[in-house]
Order: sequence, then C-alpha cells, then structure tokens
Amino acid sequence: MTRTLIAVVAASIIAALVPPAAAQTIKLATLAPEGSPWHQVIRDLAESWREISSGRVTMRIYAGGVAGDEPDVVRKMRVGQLQAAALTGAGLARIAPEIQALQMPMLLRSDAELDYVRARIGPKLEAKLEAKGFKVLNWGDAGWVRFFTRQPVVSPEDLRPLPVFVWAGETAVVDAWKDAGYRPIPLASTDIYTALQSGMIKAVPTTPIAALSFQWFALAPHMTELKWAPLVGALVITTRSWRALPDDLKPRLLDAAREAGVRLQERIRPLDDEAIRVMTEHGLTVHAVPPQAVAAWERSARGGYSKIVGRIVPPEIVTEVERLRDEYRALRRGP
Repeated sequence: MTRTLIAVVAASIIAALVPPAAAQTIKLATLAPEGSPWHQVIRDLAESWREISSGRVTMRIYAGGVAGDEPDVVRKMRVGQLQAAALTGAGLARIAPEIQALQMPMLLRSDAELDYVRARIGPKLEAKLEAKGFKVLNWGDAGWVRFFTRQPVVSPEDLRPLPVFVWAGETAVVDAWKDAGYRPIPLASTDIYTALQSGMIKAVPTTPIAALSFQWFALAPHMTELKWAPLVGALVITTRSWRALPDDLKPRLLDAAREAGVRLQERIRPLDDEAIRVMTEHGLTVHAVPPQAVAAWERSARGGYSKIVGRIVPPEIVTEVERLRDEYRALRRGP
C-alpha cells in the first residue's frame, strides 16, 4: 500500500470517528403575526442561514407574540430561553434607552430624515446594545405611528378624554402622557385587542401595517392622519449566542441578515399607504389634520419631553438626533 493510499485511508477513518458539528438552533421571537411582511422576511432569513451553514444553524420562529410581549422576550433572551428577536423600538429601549431618541414624538418628519439620522447614529446605538449583551443583525422599520381611535380625533383635545394604550412598564412615559393631559392605560401589546373590545382603551398609537395585521382597526375605525413618530426596530441576537456560532460562517450569516433588513425596509415602507387603502375599503375613516392642529400636536409632544429626557433617554443622545435632523434639513434647503 503506497503512502498516499495509507494517508487517504487514515483520513477516512478519522473522519468517520469524529462526529459532525452539532446543529445550533436559534429560537427567535417576534410580535409580528404569521404571514405578515416581517414574518415572511424572517422566514426567508432562516432559510438563508440554513443553506449557508449546510444545516448547522437553524432558526425556530415564535411569531404573533406567542413568546410574550417584548419585555417578556427581552427577559427570556437574558436568561437564555430565547436567543434572538425582532424587536420594535419599545423592546429595544428596554435594553438601551438611547434607542428611544429615534422615536420621540414629532421629532422626525420623514423616512429620509430617519435614514439620515440613523445611518450616522446607528453605530453608537449598536455599541450600546452590544455592551448590554445584544448584537444588532439588522435595522428595520414598522412604519409611522398614527392614532387609531374609537371616535374621530383631529386635535390633542379630541384625544385627551380617551383612554389610550401605552406600553406597560415605563413609568416615566405614563407620567409624560398624564402631564400632557391624556389618560394612558399601561398594557402589554398582546392585550390591545381584548382591551379595545372591552372599552378599557379607546385609542391606540400604532402603525397602519400593525393596525391591519392585528385587526385593531376593526375596533378603532378612525385614524388621525398625523405622523406621530417612526416605529423603529431591529433584529437582535444575544452576544452569547452569536459568539457560539461557527466563526467561519459569521461574515456570511451577518451579510444575509443585513440584506434581509434592506429587503424588509423596501417592502414595509410602501405598505403604510397600502394598509391605509385596504382599511378604508373595510370601514376605516381617515381624518386629516389641518396646520393649526399639527402645531398643537407638536406643542403637546414637546410638553412631554421633560418627563422622558433625562429620566429614560439621555439628553445628549436626543440633542445629537436633533442636530443631525437639522443638518439634514439644512442640506435639503441648500445654500
């Protein structure tokens, strides 16, 4: 037997004795319902990761809030019950409060402003999240928050008598709403539908896509045509789980996740208007907001900043977002 043949035989024997690398399952949670654009993109990403890794990395997706509301999901990630999640800004802010600066009410006006600001401040926010044990795989959007209500709302005065949903667990946010004269009702987002049914709440600040996906608009059939704030989001994985993935695969896995984020943004942004169109065909009434009412909403939003900035969001990050926003507006105006 030649030396070459001996080496081949020996290598075959060693390969047979060494067990294949164990598959790693990433348990991922999202509030997005099955079949929604967010869920579809996550499913596509799961398939990409399976193909890239030849089955060594798989995802198990828990959609529609079955793993709990976002604070529950963050807690389960911290203790290792979940490894990843697609979170909105509400969930991300539970990890790094600086995220809230991107979705302060009436601070940004357009997708273009959001893109300009986030592109420049994103690395800093990612570093904040990573310092807390969470790696950003991609950024995403969920649309622009409007008010969906049981009765017409055009001005802040119209909203003030209505019990309005706010995410449970943020005392400062509740205080900000109260100080501005509103009636906040802290709840888990998974309780919104039943709370609308019972009349516990009569107003929900949410995006058109979410209102359609969860059918909240059927119980709150009036929409205020005012962009209150962007609802940002991100797909995150615990740094512990990311480090455990095969090093040779990480660059390709991350590239696939970034590409998924771009595809999601391209799909989601046109869907805000499409969701509104579909809902109006099924009973939604859209109420335009005249300029004087827009100014009143801006004053109302700013009035709540004192309860949030410094208590939840570091003031320096809000200042930086405002500076970048103004920089973008100045560039748009030109010399």
